[in-house]
Amino acid sequence: MFRALLAVLARPSGTVRTCVLLALLAVTGISILELVREQTGTPGFLVGLGLAVLPVAPLMAAFRWLGRAAPAPWPQLLFCFGWGACAAALIAILANNFATEWIAAATADPSDADHLGSVAVAPVVEESAKAAALLLVFVFRRRHFTGPADGFVVAGFTATGFAFTENILYLGNAYGEDLAEGSGVLESVTAATFFVRIVLSPFAHPLFTVLTGLGFGAAALSARRSRRICLPLLGLAPAMGMHALWNGSSRFGDHGFYTVYAFVMVPAFGLLVWLAVWIRRGRLRVVSGELAVYAAAGWIGPAEVPALASVPARSLARALARRTGGRAAGRAVARYEADAAALALLRNRARRGGPLGEPDFAGRERELLHRLWQHRATAGPALARAAVMEELLPPSFDPLRAPLAVSAPAAAPPAVPVPRRAEPELRRSGPWTPARPAGRSSSRPCVLPGGDGVR
Repeated sequence: MFRALLAVLARPSGTVRTCVLLALLAVTGISILELVREQTGTPGFLVGLGLAVLPVAPLMAAFRWLGRAAPAPWPQLLFCFGWGACAAALIAILANNFATEWIAAATADPSDADHLGSVAVAPVVEESAKAAALLLVFVFRRRHFTGPADGFVVAGFTATGFAFTENILYLGNAYGEDLAEGSGVLESVTAATFFVRIVLSPFAHPLFTVLTGLGFGAAALSARRSRRICLPLLGLAPAMGMHALWNGSSRFGDHGFYTVYAFVMVPAFGLLVWLAVWIRRGRLRVVSGELAVYAAAGWIGPAEVPALASVPARSLARALARRTGGRAAGRAVARYEADAAALALLRNRARRGGPLGEPDFAGRERELLHRLWQHRATAGPALARAAVMEELLPPSFDPLRAPLAVSAPAAAPPAVPVPRRAEPELRRSGPWTPARPAGRSSSRPCVLPGGDGVR
């Protein structure tokens, strides 16, 4: 019993970890809100809160759009946003204040201390604090962190939360200055701060942190431990560099800020938008190509593949299911779509990396295929109808008469090797056959745990 207790304490369950993280976010959230309110005053805090919330929804929607090809769970994304808004912001404020006071005491020059703090200290502290959220997801939710797209989305939500809290502080302080000086609306510091931080550069913090997220995403695709350590650090370094350049732009003369904005920030933002679109399209192509194998083996309907590879068709399928079966049917279709995308990406990683790249491929594939069968009776017709309505199928294709299975997959990708640790179990138990919906014949074809075999 004592040994079992030690094992539980050494390896806490997912519920324990979740409760600890929620408690941490709650404590840091209360602390950061009170700290910001003390620095800005209650009126400034309320004004800053009202203005800072404006870019949050558009930014979250943009990053969610990128991840629609294989959507991450909302609790995970909300945790990242909360970490950025609470834990990372609290760490940054405390560390930056301490560093600025220490530099001012050492140099006896407060203005120089503020400059060094914003250029040399703030980028390192803030980007490291935000990267901690990515590290937690990368370590403890690895199955949901499968590549650059996931790093892009997780980093974007974390940085959006951090920018939200920081904007409250800046806008609240600006409003306090305006109250003290009695400035008009157009000539106010609040208006200038709002224009720079909310209108011109709401993407600044997400832009920096996305570079770290791309490093974590590249690490998720690597089987070597050294690369999984080095690649996130290689992404973190340019994130700190761009952050330092942005903070120090005002020191480059009267037009330094606009020069850095026009020749560095805007081109970098455009490049990342192009990269996001390219990554999204690539993921949808992977979904289409890998699911074709499972459609050929009978796991999913042939008409479902083009619908699952089209985000508009997925949305239409959920709407059709809700219209006929209520919210429960819509949620079933959403789960089916997420599981199908996860299955396609899992097989793609295993096909490229082999057992070393995806050692738990067989078990994870069984789990996803079983969940697909559970929701196929609801999701299959909705997706097939959505594919027809979106004109994703040839005119001669009739999803009601299309065969549900074929004897062998046509032009199937290379077989995925079975992990060595799973081979003895497969020899003892034979091919795994999932639970089938009522009315299905027991002689239906199935994909073996290896990926391509058909019986």
